[in-house]
Formats: sequence, C-alpha cells, structure tokens
Amino acid sequence: MNPSELTSRKNRKKLQPIGEILVARGYISREQLESVLQKQKVTPNKRLGEILVEDGILTQEQLNAALAERLGVESIDLGDFEIDSLAASMVPEKLARRYGALPIKFLDENTLLVAMVDPTNVFAIDDLRMMTGYDIKPAVATAEEVFNQIAKIHRMSEQVGEDISEGDFEGESEAAEADIRDVAAEAPIVKLVNGVISQGVDDGASDLHFEPQEKEMLVRFRVDGVLHEIMSIPKRMQSGVLSRIKVMADIDIAERRIPQDGRIGLIVGGKPIDIRVATMPTVHGEKIVLRLLDKSSVLLDLADLGFSERALVRFETSYRKPYGAILVTGPTGSGKSTTLYATLNVLNTKEKNIITVEDPVEYRMNGINQTQINPKAGLTFASGLRAILRSDPDIVMVGEIRDKETAQIAIEAALTGHMVLSTLHTNDAPGALTRLTEMGIEPFLTASAIECVLAQRLARKLCPACKEPFKPTEEALRLNGFPLEAINKDTELYRSRGCPKCSNTGYKGRLGLYEVMLVSEAIERLTVERKSADEISRVAQAEGMMTLREDGIEKVLQGKTSMEEIARVIV
Repeated sequence: MNPSELTSRKNRKKLQPIGEILVARGYISREQLESVLQKQKVTPNKRLGEILVEDGILTQEQLNAALAERLGVESIDLGDFEIDSLAASMVPEKLARRYGALPIKFLDENTLLVAMVDPTNVFAIDDLRMMTGYDIKPAVATAEEVFNQIAKIHRMSEQVGEDISEGDFEGESEAAEADIRDVAAEAPIVKLVNGVISQGVDDGASDLHFEPQEKEMLVRFRVDGVLHEIMSIPKRMQSGVLSRIKVMADIDIAERRIPQDGRIGLIVGGKPIDIRVATMPTVHGEKIVLRLLDKSSVLLDLADLGFSERALVRFETSYRKPYGAILVTGPTGSGKSTTLYATLNVLNTKEKNIITVEDPVEYRMNGINQTQINPKAGLTFASGLRAILRSDPDIVMVGEIRDKETAQIAIEAALTGHMVLSTLHTNDAPGALTRLTEMGIEPFLTASAIECVLAQRLARKLCPACKEPFKPTEEALRLNGFPLEAINKDTELYRSRGCPKCSNTGYKGRLGLYEVMLVSEAIERLTVERKSADEISRVAQAEGMMTLREDGIEKVLQGKTSMEEIARVIV
C-alpha cells in the first residue's frame, strides 16, 4: 500500500458521516436518513447519496456540496468553469471516463486541479499522479457535467481534420517537418493546438493570439472585436506549440528572427476554415496570430448587417447605378469586406460580369471571378485592376486602395462606365475625398467619379438573454459622450449584465454602425475647391447624412447595444 493511499484511508476514518452532514445542512430530515439507511442494508452496493438522488430526495448538486464539505475539497460547477485545454489533454479519454475524472486547471508548476465524480477514489488519484507527473488536487463535480466535458474536450481534436491539397504547400521541406515532429507531434501538443482552434471556431473568434510571456504563454481570442484571455500554457510547452502551428502553416520552423506568413486549410466540425497565420518575433519568443475565415458563414444580406432603413435606402440608390465608384471606409476589422461581399451578392446576376482583385480572397462566391494578388509574381492591386479592365467587366471590386496607382486606375474605371467598389482607411466618410486628394488624385476626377462613401464600425450587440433596462443619469450620458438632448433622462435604455450564454461578457454578436454620404453637386464643388473634411461633413449632414455617432445613439435607443459600447467604438 503506497503512502498516499495509507494517508487517505487514515483521514477517511476521521471524516464525518455524509448522512449527518446532509441532515445538518437541512437537505434531508432525520427520518429520511434512517429510512434510507434501512434501504441501504438491502442494497449494500449502493452508496447513501446515490440512493437519495435516485429516490428524488436529494439533488446531485446538494450531494456534491455535502461531499465537498466532508472531504474538505472544492465543489465545482463545470458549466461556468473555464477549463484549461492543455490540462484536460493530460489524461486520455478512455482513462478519464474510467475514473470519472477530468483535469481542469494547473494550480501551479506542480499541482493539477481535477474534477472528479468520486474524489474519495484514492486509486484514481494515484494513477493520475503517476501518469501526469503532477500532484493532484481533487474537486467534486456532477457525473453528468464531468462526462459531458470529457466528451466535449476530446471531440475538439477529433473534429479538426486537415484539408490540405497538393500545391497549397509547394516546396515543403520534408526534412524540416520530420525534425520538428520529434518535438511537436506528441499527442498532448497536437490535441492542444487542435483543441484551441476548435474552441476558437465554436466561440466565433476572428483571431487567435499565442503570446509568449516571461513565465508562460497566453492564448487570447478576439471575439466580437474584443480580446479575451482563454488560457495560459506552461513555458516548457511553448516551443512545441509554436512549432506545431508553423508546421501546419508550412512556415520555416528554423527561422525565428523575422516575421513570416502562412496559411492552414482545415475542416472543423464539418465546416471549411481557412486560417491565415502570421508570426512576429518578441523578446520572449515568437508571437503567432491565427485569423479564422469561415468560408461557409459569410453574411450576405445587407439588411442583416445592421443598416437602418434610412441608411440602406441611401446606399441602395448608389450601388444600383450602372457606373461610378463606391468606397467603404473604416479601420481594420470594421467589417468593410463583409459589406462589399453583401453588396456584390445583391448585384450578382447572370447578366453582369463581376471581377474582383483581393488580398486575401476571404470568401468564395459563385458566379463571381475572384483574383488573389501575388506581389512576388508581380500581380498587385494595380496590375490586377489593369487586367480586369481588359476583361470586359461590368462591376469591379478592388480589395483596398493602398497607393496612388491603384486609386488612379479605379477612378478612371469609374469614369469610363464601370461600377467600382473598394475600401479605404479613413475615420469617416467625408475624409475619403480628402484622402484621395492627399494621395495625388486630381480633385475634379474624385468629385466626378465617387458616387457614395460609406463609413462603418462594428459594435457588440447586447446579449438578449441577460440585458437589463435602466435609466441613465446625466453624468453617465456625459461620460459616454452622449448629448443630453439626444436621450431624455426618463428614457429607458439597456445595459450588459453577463450570463453563461454570452460567456459573462454581456454581449453576443455584432452589428454595423453606418455613415452614408452621397456625393451631391455641393460636395463635388467643395472637393474641387479642396475644402477640408469638416466642411464637407457639415454640408453632408445638412443634406441628410447620419453620422456614425448618431447611428450609434439610434441603436442604443432601440436597445440593440449599450452607451458604453458606442463610446468604445466611436472616438
């Protein structure tokens, strides 16, 4: 008999009977206890708590609470617990099911917290200690939660299937891959990376960040535009995790001094996922960011993006025209590409030849000719756009206007009978016209070619399950930059609270905030005169343009988002 088992057995003799604890807590009466004890004599193989739960006298949660008190361990609700995927991967599924035990967290460098159906099972604890090399701290959880989480955790790695075709990774070095597999192909590393990617897809994350720190590596997900810390990985696992990702992305594993880019094609839960991988050297090791592109989930209905009826009508008057340029502006991650795809989806008919040049081609669309730029081969936005104009297009989409040459060709295409859609990085719609002038485009050409500029942001939507009404104070309105005249002090607004359905963030999903500026004769004149963006904005507002802030206030009044979220998104 080993020392830990002997100690456990000695301690068990001193423990208060579970029945007495249940009576003391008021969960059962003395009469019910005596009755069940008599029943247990007939079925000696069943424990007291098991009989009480089966007879409906006691709930599993109550039994766990009493058991935790008896053993001096923690009672854990796994439904609300953030399980560490690396910890969970330390024990094979078959053994986890046999013992009803799931590692859920590293408490320190030597201790593992394990949720157990039966934390008195000293044989299981000893086996887990020998298998993982960690001291085991047991905690009690319901059998249903433990086995559900075991199934979920181990299903993650099984869901991820690599969908790599020949030619996706041309020139792959078999020798390099073979070397790294000695480090990275161990089951825990593979399971961990697959599990993190699968969890990111399930959580609706747009980016996964692997960030080396001095004593650990943090994993953070960007969900609905905000980063959330998901887990920390022990420093000793950092090299294997980063190498595994680099092998999957066909990135040079020996090169750690310069940034690198790659891609991974996966099937996660039956959905094709394209992952863009970017590495960046830091003082504590390489940081890797994975951008997830779900090819099957692009939202292609403009009405569902968050347009108000008024803004959508103004935008539609522009994209329905046979020629001219439409620019969508905003910072990176503000949903510009999604808006362009949704617009193309409306315009996509058999009678029209639609060609795009993008970097990258984020979503494949039937009936549209999409081109991926390749600067190494000489295919840039400018050269791609020239080739498109020789291919008899009706509608052209340029992923981004980055330089004067691309801007010049796009403007000339709009002036020669083509509908051109593109994006530009400016803070608001009026700023797009002055930005083109700053890039070297003649103002009279810009004024004649641009039909509409759409500025946008993405704001998080309040979780419908837990949002709560409240009446804002004047101080709260001022702190969040809301004009007092816009919101009456008696107006009932909604705010975030947090619940399990939204991972306690208070928000679930995002909606767009839009500023639609139609280029009228007055705005054309101001552009030719090289007037400032502020002057153009004043005229556009007088002509009916709703600013981003005004659109945000309207959505707050509708209960779709919160004051704090609008203040965060719109400076």
